[in-house]
Amino acid sequence: MEFIAQNMAPIMFASLILFMLIGYPVAFSLAANGLLFFFIGVLLTPYSGGAINLAWPLLYALPDNFYGSRVMSNDTLLAIPFFTFMGIVLERSGMAEDLLDTIGQLFGPIRGGLAYAVIFVGALLAATTGVVAASVIAMGLISLPIMLRYGYDRRLASGVIAASGTLAQIIPPSLVLIVLADQLGRSVGDMYAGALIPGLILTGLYALYVLLVSIFRPNMMPALPLEARTLGHGVMSLLVALVVTVAISYAAYRYLAPTHGDNADILGASIGVILIYVVAIADRRLNINMMSRLAQQVIIVLIPPLALIFLVLGTIFLGIATPTEGGAMGSVGALIMAAAKGRLSLDVVKQALTSTTRLSSFVLFILIGARVFSLTFYGVNGQIWVEHLLTSLPGGEVGFLIGVNILVFFLAFFLDFFELAFIIVPLLAPAADKLGIDLIWFGVLLGVNMQTSFMHPPFGFALFYLRSVAARVPYLDRITGKQIAPVTTGQIYWGAVPFVCIQVIMIGLTIAFPQMVMHYKGTVVDPGTIDYKVPEIPGLSPLAAPPVGGGTAPANGGIAPAAPAAPDLSQPPSFGDTPPAKPAAPQPDLSQPPSFN
Repeated sequence: MEFIAQNMAPIMFASLILFMLIGYPVAFSLAANGLLFFFIGVLLTPYSGGAINLAWPLLYALPDNFYGSRVMSNDTLLAIPFFTFMGIVLERSGMAEDLLDTIGQLFGPIRGGLAYAVIFVGALLAATTGVVAASVIAMGLISLPIMLRYGYDRRLASGVIAASGTLAQIIPPSLVLIVLADQLGRSVGDMYAGALIPGLILTGLYALYVLLVSIFRPNMMPALPLEARTLGHGVMSLLVALVVTVAISYAAYRYLAPTHGDNADILGASIGVILIYVVAIADRRLNINMMSRLAQQVIIVLIPPLALIFLVLGTIFLGIATPTEGGAMGSVGALIMAAAKGRLSLDVVKQALTSTTRLSSFVLFILIGARVFSLTFYGVNGQIWVEHLLTSLPGGEVGFLIGVNILVFFLAFFLDFFELAFIIVPLLAPAADKLGIDLIWFGVLLGVNMQTSFMHPPFGFALFYLRSVAARVPYLDRITGKQIAPVTTGQIYWGAVPFVCIQVIMIGLTIAFPQMVMHYKGTVVDPGTIDYKVPEIPGLSPLAAPPVGGGTAPANGGIAPAAPAAPDLSQPPSFGDTPPAKPAAPQPDLSQPPSFN
């Protein structure tokens, strides 16, 4: 009994893993595990030698945990339903279809053009939706049949689609970054700023892999045939429009700089983008044909989602809005975009609200179960056991980071990112903080690592999403009339492996180059370089006289000036011009009695 009482924390953690491996729902596994071991811990408290600090009145803390700032009153978590609703409305509005078609036409003439388009659109969808399921399903439905139609390798096509969809994990406004910031006790805005560069670099690594495959295995990704390029040529027209936009933006910036200061660059860029967007629409509606069809389509399709990204992320990074307010503005912007495309209906809003409620309830129940589990786990000093276990790893800070990332990588085979964030992160954060690791850097590192949970064969959710929309049986292509072979589950799994390796490389780069994340702090000022200057105040200079013998010898052997006379402290201090002296009062004659007239 004493052994069990003194080792309650590892037994409790192992029991939780066993519950989840059996297949019991995670939220209820957490809550049931916490309540079961609370009962056992209260009974074994006399045998623990002080290792257990549990008593029945401690259960009164649960309602405060549920309704306090940790769960129901948590303003940070309010951003989750907003971003979820925004992503689902955008997915229903057909934005992904328009983007994939347009960017596919733009990159179509080069080998791997469709793969580049999928990666680019995946990054844009990640920055506008933040929902992995919406991105993977949309691109799987739209781009996978086109890639198979024109002879792309099935493993490569499946891997590119699944990996690009998971960019919504790390590129803001990611839902997992909101949860990580909440669990680490840090600002969501700082977490977004820290994750932006790693997310863009990961997107570049995906594109680099496609480039290498197109060079060494060109048959795996042919270029679009000429008859499939429906928008024709017109890249030069697009480049001219880009140059004109930059010129207008710079001119507007120079004009606005004297009156608007630091905001002039943003206002100038906005003026240039809005102007070229209006010109493109007018050129199409009035049949002026000043631009090529390709340039018109790219401008009209790309600018609205880019404007939505600025509305959400730009306002957060500039400090104008909180993440919750940014999510609310993004939801309104998504409704406006869907209405502008004529695809906003009551049915679309109902579907978005249903999906948002389902995901938000899922997160809420996991968080409530995690609060029950943590109440008992902290009562048996589990956080001390985890901290000692992790801080004693060899290698110090680097050893800790490597060990933690290996642990999270293998747990991601069985748990999704919400479960990892609510169960594992609260146990890892105190140890990281004790080692002096910046928690924003640590959170972004875990976010990149948790991204692999969507790509792990055989339990990756992105692979399941793609499997649900990929063809299972042969079918006739509606354009070419040819029979297309189905995509097997094995091809989807093998296609994900290279991208999981790229994600592991990104984890190593984030550890090796922390400045990719630490830039969120801005310019760090060295206190040793600060020059303090105290202004002299007239009339107080004698009080600042140097002590006797503390001065320096005069140059050229001259005579040192006499030190100023010490101030007369019996009189009030003088702060400038001396006021005129008052006339002396007459002395009374004390030889006579006083007069009161």
